[in-house]
Amino acid sequence: MSLGTAEDDSGSEIHIPAEIDWHMLDKSKFFFLGAALFSGVSFTLYPMVVLKTRQQVSSSRFSCFNMSCAIMRYEGLRGFYKGFGTSLMGTIPARALYMWSLEVTKSNVGTAFLELGFSETTAVAVANAAAGVTSAMAAQLVWTPVDVVSQRLMVQGSGGSKTILANLNSESYRNGFDAFRKILCADGARGFYRGFGISILTYAPSNAVWWTSYSMVHRLIWSAFGSYLSKGKSESNDNLSGVRPNSKTMVAVQGLSAVMASGVSAIVTMPLDTIKTRLQVLDNEEHGRRRPLTFVQTVRNLVKEGGLPACYRGLGPRWASMSLSATTMITTYEFLKRMSTKSQ
Repeated sequence: MSLGTAEDDSGSEIHIPAEIDWHMLDKSKFFFLGAALFSGVSFTLYPMVVLKTRQQVSSSRFSCFNMSCAIMRYEGLRGFYKGFGTSLMGTIPARALYMWSLEVTKSNVGTAFLELGFSETTAVAVANAAAGVTSAMAAQLVWTPVDVVSQRLMVQGSGGSKTILANLNSESYRNGFDAFRKILCADGARGFYRGFGISILTYAPSNAVWWTSYSMVHRLIWSAFGSYLSKGKSESNDNLSGVRPNSKTMVAVQGLSAVMASGVSAIVTMPLDTIKTRLQVLDNEEHGRRRPLTFVQTVRNLVKEGGLPACYRGLGPRWASMSLSATTMITTYEFLKRMSTKSQ
């Protein structure tokens, strides 16, 4: 199941690297390099995750600019990396589980559909959709507890500003281990899986759509690119056969495909993501006792705070984070797979 060439209507073709399947990878190198590369990606994008989370949880509306200025003024650069250590500890195994599930599912489902007589286009689409669902569900087993702990650290106020940076949780935590201990004592093991169901509802369909869209858009762009080159070459009576794009062109196509594939995802899944974040972070005080918010209470609070627009607080940072994350993730991911290919 590989995409080795892209053809236009005239039969001219442009050669692009074939898809690298799971069995072609050096697994040790794949996971080791993946941990290093994606840790760097997480570090780069983490400040936008902090901004998004604080905006989603806040009952008042603050602009991304004002929130950023307040964090920098009262907490400094460290304020943008609250909970990063905890997040990184969980991101490495979660990302490894995600990549393993993604590659194994794509390879097995794609091969099975080809053997059943389906076209390569259909097999690729179904394989990517199935891989997106299974990888998201597998990764959430690790990511949800990490999210619960790291997001609570993100929304802790500094006390320097009573409006923007007020503590948004009823509990205070010294670090990730302290947050882990207090959540375990207060809510038990179930406390680490608050919002797990809605996380699956948010990320599984989103991943399925993203990976399917990415593979389809990727093919369309290469086909259009081949047609464009064919037209230019025919006017100059040159031969297009055997043209191979350079690395910069490949990265540009991957990045454009990623941005287009994730363009609608942020808008479609934003309300569910806001509800998920609040379920994982906020508590409700009843008769002096702290209890987790229910789904109904969370939705009711959002309706009181402004209805549907309240669900889209933090859309700007999330949109930027998803676009940059998708672009860096897919280019890093494709680079990682080629770096991890077994020697022939």
